[in-house]
Amino acid sequence: MKISIITVVFNGESTIRDTIHSVLSQDYPDIEHIIIDGASTDGTLNIIKMYSDRLAKVISEPDSGIYDAMNKGLRLASGDVIGILNSDDFYADTTVISSVVKHFEQTQAESVFGDLVYVTSSDRNKVIRYYSSAKFNPDQFAYGWMPAHPTFFVKRWAYERYGLFKTDYKIAADYELLTRFLAKHRLSYSYLPKIMVKMRAGGVSTTNLKSNWILNREIIRGCAENNIQTNMPKVLSKYFTKVFQLVARPT
Repeated sequence: MKISIITVVFNGESTIRDTIHSVLSQDYPDIEHIIIDGASTDGTLNIIKMYSDRLAKVISEPDSGIYDAMNKGLRLASGDVIGILNSDDFYADTTVISSVVKHFEQTQAESVFGDLVYVTSSDRNKVIRYYSSAKFNPDQFAYGWMPAHPTFFVKRWAYERYGLFKTDYKIAADYELLTRFLAKHRLSYSYLPKIMVKMRAGGVSTTNLKSNWILNREIIRGCAENNIQTNMPKVLSKYFTKVFQLVARPT
């Protein structure tokens, strides 16, 4: 089983090395790592070029935003299964991809996802939030919940059949895509009980009230476009349950 991993980056010289290293250090041999750079103006491309002989494809050109860049990567991907690893993120250990492949083979699911942890930007080992996907079911989309998207792996044919990211979303195109795949089209899924990704805190969807307002409006829109009944009070209720993620992982 061939795995394609897509990384989108723009001016990410401080983090892209960790992302690339985490892919190259995986113990699974058949990985295609595709990097889509948005014409970075810092040292990002110099770092990427250091690994060019071990990367499947690299594109560096202006784009219309992160989801446009992700779509470029999806169109290039040739793997049986595709995952997306952001340039601020990295795999938690060297067995993530082999565990994903084994889980696909054992369950015959069409998609697989697991858990992630948020870490501080200054200390990649300091966990400040644990995001568990364990209790996910499609009914939770109406309450603003989805599986942790950086841990989401899906058969490539799903993108070919059901479409790519909608580029007119500013923040929540990943949410809309997961509602489309898992709720509207009912792709089968299986939860892998493993911390798969470490994410540096401070992404665009979490940094300020304005971006959170845009995020929640787009969540409601994504639900409506995929025949999920919801409203703003339902979506906002997720913030109460997020409090319980600000603790160490249960033992």
